[in-house]
Amino acid sequence: MKKFFIAGILVWAPMAVTIWVITWGLGLLDGVFGSVMQAIIAVFPHQFAADLQHFRELPGVGILIVVSVIIVTGVIAISFAGQWWIKVWDKLVNRIPVVRSIYSSVQQVSSTLFSGSGQAFSKALLIRYPHSESWAIAFQTGAPAKEVTAKLGEGYVNVFLPTTPNPTSGFFMIVRRDQTIELEMSVEEALKHIVSMGSVPPNNSSGLTALESPPHF
Repeated sequence: MKKFFIAGILVWAPMAVTIWVITWGLGLLDGVFGSVMQAIIAVFPHQFAADLQHFRELPGVGILIVVSVIIVTGVIAISFAGQWWIKVWDKLVNRIPVVRSIYSSVQQVSSTLFSGSGQAFSKALLIRYPHSESWAIAFQTGAPAKEVTAKLGEGYVNVFLPTTPNPTSGFFMIVRRDQTIELEMSVEEALKHIVSMGSVPPNNSSGLTALESPPHF
């Protein structure tokens, strides 16, 4: 019975987690639409507000509208006129004292993560953590800031050390380049390896060969 129970969990667990993540994402999109609709309903007279409320309660409408708005925004953003309006909007937002610090930080992170030319998660590395006798898989995210380089010198890299089994949280670290080992496994394979807590090996078996002869520091 124990063997059958574990086999059943192995079948249903990935599907359950996948459904949960998709449901959470769809719920987030629907929640954005709901918040906008509530603000609109509060402005319109009562007779129109009732019709809008019925429209709001239609299943799936919020998700379709939010996704459509995102796609249309993307189409406009890559056009010449859209880029001009984005620059005007950025200048306007950057004049607001508190908002500009949050907006600019999120904008820079989003550009780095989602831009094809960005350096985020460029390669998987082995670093010594949490002490000199153990290793952890981290991701190179770029080069240190100029002020950091001026104080520490050359030869350092920025890395993100994810936690397991939730790789969305972790630690930002600046480590010496010569104290890291570059892995041959892809970033996607390394993420799967981390999420599975090491139980799922990378497809490229050579990606773990770096452990066979680690350097001595």
